[in-house]
Amino acid sequence: MILEWVHIHEIAFWWIGTLSVATFVGTLIIIPILIVCIPADYFMREKQIADPCYKKQYAAICFIGLVFKNLFGIIFVLAGVVMLFLPGQGFITILIGIMMLNFPGKFALQLRIVQQPTVLRAINWTRAKADRPALEVTKLSLIEGGDKGK
Repeated sequence: MILEWVHIHEIAFWWIGTLSVATFVGTLIIIPILIVCIPADYFMREKQIADPCYKKQYAAICFIGLVFKNLFGIIFVLAGVVMLFLPGQGFITILIGIMMLNFPGKFALQLRIVQQPTVLRAINWTRAKADRPALEVTKLSLIEGGDKGK
């Protein structure tokens, strides 16, 4: 019964397996490159750099670029979620995907992820291998519910 079901869906298994291997190998190549490109003071800046597409004459090109950037961001986030259960750099891939997306509160979410000791250690290890300075990150601040009024 199970072998018959597997045989019927053999092509789907091949596609899923191929996609899994391609995603895994792709992230092993792309993620380190993107990590090295992050400025060391990115998470220490008070104001993030605005989108460079401010000229109206290039609005269509900027919009197309924005759509593709967000599409790749969604792909990276989804691949990162899958990598939480499969081999790969799940949280780092999710972080890179979030950095590509545009939504309110993005910086706070990025900072929250990068402040995790294991994530920051992995990122800085990759940057050290490429002779890049470690990321400067503010310390994780936890607000306890009972201490707000004191």
